[in-house]
Amino acid sequence: MLKPLTQDQIDRIIETAIRHFADKGFAGANINKIAAESGVSVGVLYKYYQDKTGLFTTCVRQSLDYLDTVFRETQAAGGTLMEMIESLIRKSQEAAREHPEYFRLYHQITVSGAPEQINDSEHGNVNVTELIEGGSAQLYRRLLQEAKDRGEIRADIDPAMFAFFFDNLMMMLHFAYACDYYRDRMQVYCGPDAADAGRDEAVRKQLMTFMEGAFRGGD
Repeated sequence: MLKPLTQDQIDRIIETAIRHFADKGFAGANINKIAAESGVSVGVLYKYYQDKTGLFTTCVRQSLDYLDTVFRETQAAGGTLMEMIESLIRKSQEAAREHPEYFRLYHQITVSGAPEQINDSEHGNVNVTELIEGGSAQLYRRLLQEAKDRGEIRADIDPAMFAFFFDNLMMMLHFAYACDYYRDRMQVYCGPDAADAGRDEAVRKQLMTFMEGAFRGGD
C-alpha cells in the first residue's frame, strides 16, 4: 500500500514543481526531474496528481491562492480607491520578492502556453486564462465602479477598460521584481538600483502619481 505523503513532502513537491514550471514552462518541465528533486518516485506523483496537467493545475492554484490573500488583505483594509491601490502595490512588491517563482510561473504561461483547459477542484473543467485572470478582473472592475459611483474618480472612465489597463501595469511591476529580463528593463529605464528593496517607496510613489493622473485627471 502506498504510504501517504506528509504535508512537508507535499509542500516540497509543489514548490519544486512551481519552480520547474516557472523556469521551463509547461511543455519543458520534466516530471521525472521534479520527482527526483522532490525525493519521491514518479509513481507517487501520478498517484497524487494523475498526470502532468494535474500537477500543473495544483501549482497554478497554489500561486492563485497566495495572490488571493493579497487581494483579501487589501479589501479588508478598506479606504478610498487610491489608498487600496497603494496598499496593493506595496503588497505586490512584497509578494514578488517573497515568491518570485509564482510570478515567473505566470510569465511562462503568458509566453509559453499551458493546457487550454484544466480541471480545477473548485470550478471543474475551466479555461486557464479565465481561472487566472477572472478573479482580479472582477475585483478591479467592481472597485473602479464603486469609486466612480462615489465620485472619487473621473466620470468618463470605463471601469472594465481601466481594470484591464491597471492590471497590465501591475503585471509588469510583478515581472520587474521576479523576472531577470524585466528587472534589467526596469533598470535601463529607472537606474541600476531601481529594483532594489530600498527603492520600493520611490517606485510606489511615482506609480501612484501616474495612477492619480489617470483616474482623476487634473484634480
